[in-house]
Amino acid sequence: MEITETNTDGLRREFKVVVAASDIDKQVTSRLSELGRTIRLPGFRPGKVPITVLKKRYGRAVMGEVLERVVNDGSSEAIRARNLRPAVQPRIEIVSFNEGTDLEYKMAIEVLPEIRPMDFTEIEVERLRPEVPETEIQTALERIAQRQRKSEPVERAAEKGDAVVIDFKGTVDDKEFAGGSAEGYTLELGADAFIPGFEDQLVGAKAGEARTVEVTFPADYGAADLAGKVARFAVDVKEVRRYQVQPVDDTLAQAVGLQNLEELRKSVAEQFERDYASLARQRLKRALLDKLAARHDFPVPEGMVDIEFQGIWRQLEQERERQKAAGEPEEGVDEEQLKSEYRAIAVRRVRLGLLLAEVGRTHNITVAPEEINRALSEQARRFPGQERRIIEYYREHPEAIDQIRAPIFEDKVIDFILERAQVTERSVPVSELLREEDEDESVAQSVEVAAGSAGAAVAELKESGGAEATPGN
Repeated sequence: MEITETNTDGLRREFKVVVAASDIDKQVTSRLSELGRTIRLPGFRPGKVPITVLKKRYGRAVMGEVLERVVNDGSSEAIRARNLRPAVQPRIEIVSFNEGTDLEYKMAIEVLPEIRPMDFTEIEVERLRPEVPETEIQTALERIAQRQRKSEPVERAAEKGDAVVIDFKGTVDDKEFAGGSAEGYTLELGADAFIPGFEDQLVGAKAGEARTVEVTFPADYGAADLAGKVARFAVDVKEVRRYQVQPVDDTLAQAVGLQNLEELRKSVAEQFERDYASLARQRLKRALLDKLAARHDFPVPEGMVDIEFQGIWRQLEQERERQKAAGEPEEGVDEEQLKSEYRAIAVRRVRLGLLLAEVGRTHNITVAPEEINRALSEQARRFPGQERRIIEYYREHPEAIDQIRAPIFEDKVIDFILERAQVTERSVPVSELLREEDEDESVAQSVEVAAGSAGAAVAELKESGGAEATPGN
């Protein structure tokens, strides 16, 4: 096998590989002999099928198998001998080959750049400490009390604030529609939880009464086939119920499985702190990534950028399809300018992903199996009743585990950097934290690393030391 490097341009390497016809023939003959020991053909004893017969019958298939192996071996040898670290799968182009002649092919590959991480002690970032106001805790307790209310049947006309138990059947243009009927449905009057105008027409209704309710679906209604249309509902009122007041006291705490109001208040406050701490963590991480992006400007493999951009663009097109199906107006945009902006985002993501992967590699930051199992269990719990199915999916698709491993790896690297950075803390009202989050929402979508694509893929490549080449055009 003769390997010649033909071009070096930035991160791109090109090679010409020539494999002698005699080497290919030897491998074909060896493989046919191996098959001959197990294949049974009529008229021949096991293991006694002539090589000429085997070649005639299986030669083409064996030749394809041998060529694929030869190309993979040659490509791996070129990578290994030069200690290259591929960023994406090598691109293979067959130049010439006929049976009995040498195989010549070209291999083009992009390698990972040399990355010199900055001195992380030079980074200055601010960690926000949200202060949860007592009024917000009290409001949350009142919402819990609202959900825990009990009700009792009453023998009078329904008033706002009551609940009515109804059977209903809806039609549009005299035709029933999906989701337009139910039996034993409990509806709170005045909660505005149904179609606008529906509840108002049941105020004053009594148990046993039948009413026809006519409403117009909003123009922006979620189901496009119903948006803006007039619907008629035949409603049978089965029962009128009056809600009892649930005070915010120990009885409320006991209703949700706690001992007293103090314990419930503490639980609510801790939940707020966890929620806002997560939000503050996102802001801290985003600020750190901004600092890292500003201080690192190494070249990135175009192949990785292409993959990242395609993923971003695919999400954008899916969102456009959703908006179109919902009847939302399309915004006039310059397609080329938009692609340019999103490609810049892809470049940033790839660069940050490469940087974090390099930091993780050089400092032996890994994700332990128990961490993956814990995250997998959390993922499964998000789908009640389907936990086993979710677990089995990941077991049957090992590549999907990267989606679990990547964010864990990213967070561990982020924590490693934060331990060395200069992090100051500042207490802020929750309202300020939320206001800043709203202002930065569009930016957040642009700057997050998405290690599941760029960073995780690079980490895998670095652990394996390369990628297996696959012949293709």
